[in-house]
Amino acid sequence: MNDYHSLKLLDKGKGLFTMLGIEYPVMRRIVQVKLTMDQQRVPAIYDQAKNKDGNNFLRSLGIYALYGLALLPFILIGTNYLFQMSLVFGMILFILMTTMISDFSTVLLDVRDKTILQTKPISKRTINAAKIVHICIYMVLITGAFTGIPLIVSLFRQGILFTLLFLAELLLVSLLIVVFTALIYLFILRFFSGEHLKDIINYVQILLSVGLIIGYQVLIRVFEITDFSVAFSFEWWQLLVPPLWYGAPFELFLNHNTSGFVIVYSILALVIPILSIMLYAKLLPSFERNLQKLLESSGSNMRKGAFFDQAASRITCTTNEERAFFRFASKMMKEEREFKLKVYPSLGMAIIFPFIFLFNDLRTDTISSIGDSTRYLVIYFCNVMIPAAVHMLKFSGNYKGAWIYRAAPIKEEGMIYRATLKAFLMKLYVPVFTVTSCIFLAIFSVEIIPDLMVVLIAGWMHALLSYKLLIDEKFPFSQSFVFAHSADTAKNILMILFAGIFAVLHYAALSIQFGIYVYMVLLAASTWFAWKRVFAINIKTQERPGAS
Repeated sequence: MNDYHSLKLLDKGKGLFTMLGIEYPVMRRIVQVKLTMDQQRVPAIYDQAKNKDGNNFLRSLGIYALYGLALLPFILIGTNYLFQMSLVFGMILFILMTTMISDFSTVLLDVRDKTILQTKPISKRTINAAKIVHICIYMVLITGAFTGIPLIVSLFRQGILFTLLFLAELLLVSLLIVVFTALIYLFILRFFSGEHLKDIINYVQILLSVGLIIGYQVLIRVFEITDFSVAFSFEWWQLLVPPLWYGAPFELFLNHNTSGFVIVYSILALVIPILSIMLYAKLLPSFERNLQKLLESSGSNMRKGAFFDQAASRITCTTNEERAFFRFASKMMKEEREFKLKVYPSLGMAIIFPFIFLFNDLRTDTISSIGDSTRYLVIYFCNVMIPAAVHMLKFSGNYKGAWIYRAAPIKEEGMIYRATLKAFLMKLYVPVFTVTSCIFLAIFSVEIIPDLMVVLIAGWMHALLSYKLLIDEKFPFSQSFVFAHSADTAKNILMILFAGIFAVLHYAALSIQFGIYVYMVLLAASTWFAWKRVFAINIKTQERPGAS
């Protein structure tokens, strides 16, 4: 095994670990094994389809470094540190927290090593220390890659005090992220068990991803920008916005701003991470005990949603064979946790983004003036999630079961994906669109019902176009998630732009009398014909899964 540089650096703190009652040589070997195993883990940010050898994580650090360039303008311009550095730490919190959710929740919740380590004469303190060190090594590497260039630039542009303060706060932010994530999971572990717990954790990861987007929007609106000058007005709820905590010390020490709220923010930046660490250390034994629940299986075989699946399949499918694959695809989308983790956050974004744009308009217009406009067309942002979700229909954690496509007596193989696309649209897209539409009806009145019907039909056409361009005639759920990041970026961007194209056509139709009804009929006819034409072609010429 490799003797990693991070472990050599860790050796310099050997005495501290020993003083804390940790068996350092054992802990070091555990971490070394974990780092070696992680070389084959695929970071969510990294497309490794063309590079399967070596440490994928280390190669992904270059992507984080590229993202870090976005921080430079806020470091270089002006001396309004509360504004500038709050935005900087908002971006840092967003990147690091989403990375923690997507890549390291599996590390934090890993129970696979318990059956090996707990049968050996190793103290629980040593095992827990190995887990914490393992996560911290990665957080340091990611934080260093993301903020390395901004730190160097800040040294030459803002001086040594700014850089040292920046570095200290990065340490506090990293600790806060790790501990905050762990405490959320600890709370969930306390009240749920077995299979239900795994589902709840999955939904929490999704809610955290969506919450970060909302939080960043809140942060932007804390500041009022008028004629290129930034104004800040303190409100009590701003104490709940962590990026402000980490922007305040720069304002305090560099601009010597001793306002009460600046001092309070600065205290929170230091105290909250420390208190969180103390709380986590106290609750860690309970956390590790409750992790055992992840090894449990509830044995529940509840058929929740079966009635909806049956009804939806009868409405949208024409044959019993197609209905069977509709129900199969619905069940896969419901129970495939990795699929949900990759797709469901985009569903949340699809609901949130239309209202973010409407909320932006509320800063300059009244709700009544918005209701009389055509701004309901921002609902097309609901359709932006379609290409990514359709692309993910190819993948599954149980992809080896794709032999079923060879074994089943299927008469029309094109029907398989037709049923799967219909299941996606009825199970995921239509509910999201319905929720958003109900709120839009309350804002814009029932007069927009024809427009909403056009958007819904456009969504079905968008799904079909995404299938043709992104799927490349593969069977659904037949590939490993290892290749989930290998999609052609240009194709994905093109398919996202199709939502804008449909919106432009819709807007053009509104400029003609009765144009929306003509457009609706033409779009519905085109969509019906396209669905018939695309799936009328049998796929028997393609290589089936597992065929040599």
